[in-house]
Amino acid sequence: MELKLVALNFPEDCNIILGQSHFIKTVEDVYEAMVNSVPGVEFGLAFCEASGPCLIRKDGTDSNLIEIAVDNMRKLGAGHVFIVVMRNAFPLNVLPAIKDCREVVNIFCATANPVQVILAESEQGRGVLGVIDGSSPKGVELDTDISHRKKFLLDIGYKR
Repeated sequence: MELKLVALNFPEDCNIILGQSHFIKTVEDVYEAMVNSVPGVEFGLAFCEASGPCLIRKDGTDSNLIEIAVDNMRKLGAGHVFIVVMRNAFPLNVLPAIKDCREVVNIFCATANPVQVILAESEQGRGVLGVIDGSSPKGVELDTDISHRKKFLLDIGYKR
């Protein structure tokens, strides 16, 4: 077995969701979850099929984001893994619906941060061991940081 580290590439104005699923119907169900959660959502979706023809299945509402999702799945090449690349929407808006998809078994990350995926590769194929999402902490928040966090949440419509 060999370990690999693969960086995902997506535009700075996008968020991604990287997950694992178990059935070809994932593409249809995640698509439905996206469009039913955020009207007019812009996204691309790609899913690595793990049996039969082992194709990268794809869908979405934006051809450029679909291609970005496919390119990331080509680099990962891990069976039953999917990625959603979204613009003008946040994981917070769509994760409950995606997690409710019967095929979805795991969410590795939902982020706008740089992401590195830790893969294991054997003679059978590749699997995701985990992800590195963003950077390591640089300290513990101070009272001023707490105030900024709470103000930010109020500013974007989340009350506490």
